[in-house]
Amino acid sequence: MLNELTKIRRDLHRIPETGLQEYKTSQYIRNRLERWGVKYEIWLETAVVAVFGETGTKDTVAFRADIDGLPVTETPKEYASEHPGWMHACGHDGHAAILLGFAKYLSEHPEAYADRQVILIFQPAEEGPGGAKLLIDAGLLEKFGVKKIIGCHIFPQVKQGKVACKKGAMMARNGEVDLHIRGTSAHGAQPHLGYDAVLAAGAVITAIHTIISRNVSPLDSGVLTFGSIHGGEACNIIAKEVKLEGTMRAFSDVAYETMERRVHEVVQGVAAGYGCEGEAVFRHMYRVVDNDPELVKVLEEVCGESYEETPPYMLAEDFSLYQTVIPGMFFFLGSGNEEKGFTAPLHSAEFDFDESILVTGVETYVKLLEKI
Repeated sequence: MLNELTKIRRDLHRIPETGLQEYKTSQYIRNRLERWGVKYEIWLETAVVAVFGETGTKDTVAFRADIDGLPVTETPKEYASEHPGWMHACGHDGHAAILLGFAKYLSEHPEAYADRQVILIFQPAEEGPGGAKLLIDAGLLEKFGVKKIIGCHIFPQVKQGKVACKKGAMMARNGEVDLHIRGTSAHGAQPHLGYDAVLAAGAVITAIHTIISRNVSPLDSGVLTFGSIHGGEACNIIAKEVKLEGTMRAFSDVAYETMERRVHEVVQGVAAGYGCEGEAVFRHMYRVVDNDPELVKVLEEVCGESYEETPPYMLAEDFSLYQTVIPGMFFFLGSGNEEKGFTAPLHSAEFDFDESILVTGVETYVKLLEKI
């Protein structure tokens, strides 16, 4: 399969598209499935769901790949993106190629899904706004009676040839937060006539970073990062408004909800101490990737010496939303290879991988389907 998988991956790599606008990608996937005589359905305009077996059998298992790209300008290469400013910098082209390879295998081996149904979900909008939730809300899992779901992510921090996973929490729950601090403008030479939003923002930043150390249990972990701040009009004017933008992540709902509550309290209370108003606006995104222990046990068995336990990562993944409804497992497919120079991190303009790992991905899915 290697040559065909390589071609598929590079074809997809050339046409990265934004979430819910993956029309070329979706059509490419459909063309391949039709070539192999695979039944499929279209959901959300760009999601493609390949169907093997009949609904109503004793068991339905789903495998999922994400298909959207990222707003990254790619480092030039032979098969670089043909869409300026967009790139498959997170391996989604590889994920889709693996699932297409698995579809071809199933089309040639109907005995692999005897007495059960298998659906392959080519899912849009993982990077945002979250295609998993949209498909769940649209009734995909209920329609096919899906009992369990499996997915993987190409990962350069795991060595090529290895498959990594862990039971329970593996990736974080995440959200975005905007802090608005509103004061009263005045002349910079008469600061006593205003309420300084910049000064209040500085105090809020300092105070908010005590939440992790003083409000979250030392046995838990969390991240609060504010990477953007905008405010003020001129160097000699007391600023009337400042906006901060940040990300919040945790491995448990308890820690996450504690952080959310304390962010509200801190921004309101500290800003008030400077005569300003403070407001926190949250956009809650994905949940904890919480792997089913029994599925992880099967993965460990089928991979043998190629399996390793991964540490948890504060990265986030909308596959987690499927796991809030049904048991699921999400694992890392190692792509790190120093000899070939495949070490660039995810979301990097230099990200790439040795396409032989695509075969490993298909083989892993085949072996899992035999055992779960």
